Amino acid sequence: MLLKPKRKLEDIILDSFIYLSLIFLIIITLYPFLNTLAVSFNDGLDSIKGGIYLWPRKFTTFNYKTMLTRTQTFHAAWISVARTVLVTVFGTFFTAMLAYVVSRKDFVLRKFISFIYVLTMYVSGGLIPTYFLYQKLGLTNNFWVYVLPGLVHAFNLIIIRTYIHDLPESLVESAKIDGASELTIFLRIILPLCKPVLATIAIFTAVYHWNAWWDVFLYNSSNPALSTLAYELQKVLASAQSMSGSMEQAMSQAAAGSQITPRAIRATMTIIVTVPIAVIYPFLQKYFVHGLTLGGVKE
Repeated sequence: MLLKPKRKLEDIILDSFIYLSLIFLIIITLYPFLNTLAVSFNDGLDSIKGGIYLWPRKFTTFNYKTMLTRTQTFHAAWISVARTVLVTVFGTFFTAMLAYVVSRKDFVLRKFISFIYVLTMYVSGGLIPTYFLYQKLGLTNNFWVYVLPGLVHAFNLIIIRTYIHDLPESLVESAKIDGASELTIFLRIILPLCKPVLATIAIFTAVYHWNAWWDVFLYNSSNPALSTLAYELQKVLASAQSMSGSMEQAMSQAAAGSQITPRAIRATMTIIVTVPIAVIYPFLQKYFVHGLTLGGVKE
């Protein structure tokens, strides 16, 4: 029977310091979310008094009932889901397809196309020319302004191209010898091998478009039917101060029968917007870790 060697005092102190540091990081990372969750489930009038940390003092679901019964909230959620799913699925697919094309050494324009896409990361037309361009294309006051401009992103293209470039070239050569077309090679060989990096790009894309509100404000703010959850949250945050005015006004409003307060609205909308993407993330986390290790050993 092998005896475990005694640990030195220095090792015990170092491990204890590391564990305490990690616990501290976990606490300061989770506390804002848990505090917001507690406020969202707390009575609105009681929340004004403060002193709520990790657990609601007067538990209630009235805040969620009020926000979720609004027709605008459900419609904005549908727009957010449609936007996120469409851009994530089609954007990842088309970016991967273009990345495969520019990764082929026998494609004569691969350097030129790569240069053009990289150039867009440093040089842009500016806000006003972009707005006029979208207006001429009929994308303003249009749902497709959320989808079409973001289908292929230069940064994502570079990541996927690098990943594909590191794959064994013999796989493609063997498939060509067997008579496979470029489309068949891409769909049946390259895509399955690129699951880790594609999942990583999908996470980046989904989180960005789920939280995006600036383009809604620029191009579709005049049409409530095209509003998203993130934009609704932004409007709530922007108007919360004017809604409350002061603590005395908020308390008088609540006493008059308005049980939901600006602080409760902010917390509730924040949780409604945050939870869906937080629930999906763990299912893709294993691919996310592998996808960040570009050039590593492929299974």
